[in-house]
Amino acid sequence: MEEDRYLTLEAPAETSCRERSSKFLAYAYPVEDEERIRTILDELRKRYYDATHHCYAWRLGPRGEQFRANDDGEPSGTAGKPILGQLLSHELTDTLIVVVRYFGGTKLGVPGLIAAYREAAAEAIAAARIVERTVDRTIRIDFPYAAMNDIMRVVKEERPRIVEQRFDNLCTMRLTIRESCAERLAERLKKAGGSIDPAQR
Repeated sequence: MEEDRYLTLEAPAETSCRERSSKFLAYAYPVEDEERIRTILDELRKRYYDATHHCYAWRLGPRGEQFRANDDGEPSGTAGKPILGQLLSHELTDTLIVVVRYFGGTKLGVPGLIAAYREAAAEAIAAARIVERTVDRTIRIDFPYAAMNDIMRVVKEERPRIVEQRFDNLCTMRLTIRESCAERLAERLKKAGGSIDPAQR
């Protein structure tokens, strides 16, 4: 996959399954930061306050550089790790998967737990729609009104998303474009008579 593209989920999804009388509820969410993850985990813990375990894994960042796996009291490595393994094998990031377990009285053993959590996570991902997103960069440009036509021609050809624009004697635009196209856009805007805010490069 190109450096400025990544896969995530379009919307939340949920599934449930049973394994030897234990019930597993699996939830998959698109997330953007740890605060959102904490909110979701708190909500699920309140909703399923009587569940035996709330195990989860998440990845954040275009390359999945931030990640965590939590067994929530299950034997080490039997829950969070297999859930994280599903995020990795599907190359998903900005994604949280939570598997809520109600213990049914029959122990599954280490291999059984690993398989059950892996399967629950895989089913939640299968129930979701995977989408591709781009890593974008914001560029702020200031330019004199006289350069308007040249600047707008570049904007039309390079097709960045216009976040904000103010036209006066001195005009300002804030544009976002995928990372791999940002340098070319910035160079062309400078040649057309604009000055780029270095803090927004």
